[in-house]
Amino acid sequence: MSTATTSPGLRGKLAQFRQTKENRALVVMGLIFLALFFIPFGTTRVTAGVNEAFALVHYYARNHVLYSLVPAFFIAGAISMFLDKQSVIRYLGPDARPATAYGVASVSGAVLSVCSCTVLPLFKGIYRKGAGIGPAIAFLFSGPAVNVLAIILTAQVLGLGLGIARAVGAIVFAVVIGLLMHLIYRKEDAQRQTNAAMFAGVGNDDAERRPAWKSVLFVGSMVGILLFVNWRSSGGASVAWDLLYQLRYGIAGAFALVLVYAMLRWYRSRELYDWVRSSRDFAVQILPLLLGGIFIAGFFLGRPGEQALIPEEWIAALVGRNSVGNIAFASIAGALMYFATLTEVPIIQGLMGAGMADGPALALLLGGPSMSLPSLLVIHSELGFRKTLVYVLLVVVMATIAGLAYAAVVT
Repeated sequence: MSTATTSPGLRGKLAQFRQTKENRALVVMGLIFLALFFIPFGTTRVTAGVNEAFALVHYYARNHVLYSLVPAFFIAGAISMFLDKQSVIRYLGPDARPATAYGVASVSGAVLSVCSCTVLPLFKGIYRKGAGIGPAIAFLFSGPAVNVLAIILTAQVLGLGLGIARAVGAIVFAVVIGLLMHLIYRKEDAQRQTNAAMFAGVGNDDAERRPAWKSVLFVGSMVGILLFVNWRSSGGASVAWDLLYQLRYGIAGAFALVLVYAMLRWYRSRELYDWVRSSRDFAVQILPLLLGGIFIAGFFLGRPGEQALIPEEWIAALVGRNSVGNIAFASIAGALMYFATLTEVPIIQGLMGAGMADGPALALLLGGPSMSLPSLLVIHSELGFRKTLVYVLLVVVMATIAGLAYAAVVT
């Protein structure tokens, strides 16, 4: 008696090939070899791109890693270890009241006002702790997009109309995109919530017994440090804002004293060790993808006002009209470009000076700060390819629609 066997098709063979770690490494090494073999490094434009890639990574390391990203890793680790998962699910879970879930997510992100990269550890922390994909995405979008100072600066530099349109659009986008992600992945998200393995190794008995206000104060003190260490001047637009800017280090120091008190009085050494280890794990997962993405973005687009592989005038030439194609291109470019906090305003000011129209400008303002190639690489590692692609498409489509609507109003 013979047993019939069927050989796997081409798709099955490719799947088997990808599942082997050594084969994946071989593909990566092959791609690197081809790039090193064929890229004409001797040309002026490629040399400028390489210089800008390293320069942008250097800029990010000097201006964002220590003061923004490192605190964010520790906050994410604390969320993962000490916040009660049932509270997170109650307020941000897929079955929470939409007004509560999206209100908390949007306001939390807006209060932090961080760049698209700094918000990533916090997004990972609340998502893994039990937040639904809708509120988690609303938080992810609102952190970079609903930035009060950036909106004020937009109104000052680019005009009141763009400032108001950016403010309204950013808030609407955060809620609508979050709701759409919830509706698209509702069943899958509900199944994720019921999977007990999701919470394996997260939290501890001491955290469950500790009063919730202590954990909130512990995490809140780190949020205060992150917020005020990175507080920016309004340039005279707001006296109260600039007063806080002058006092930023003193306020951050006060939050640091609260943090030290909480560490010494409320937490055991074993818990603190687990917290540091959890923070380290977030750093190991995120930093390589983040810095690699920044390097690639710098190679192609460079820093504001600097020549890289793709000159700014090429981009300006593709966004010079309020057409669907020009606005859609601006939305897609915004999804890939890296904007440090507040740098999107002078970048777009320069592009508008080179001929960029109002519609593409708004599309870039709405889509750009909330996403970047580095952040998309990290989001993909957490959500997978399909969810990340849907998120990008929602942002691009809504930014395009907003740009068209704004162009119709102002022209």
